[in-house]
Amino acid sequence: MVTPVADVFLTVDETAAMLRTTPKAVYWMVERGQLAGVTRIGRRVLVNRDALLSALDKKSSTVAGK
Repeated sequence: MVTPVADVFLTVDETAAMLRTTPKAVYWMVERGQLAGVTRIGRRVLVNRDALLSALDKKSSTVAGK
């Protein structure tokens, strides 16, 4: 079964809501290379949901392991 593209990629607004921050902060993170799974299509920025969640999970487990 193929997953619809809308379920795989998040917009900047959706990513900001997930991270509890502003869209402007998400754009800054994209520019600095701090977000995983970023795809640019022209001027549009999309974030792969699975890659972002995986990176956040990995980062939280490293912080918890200290």
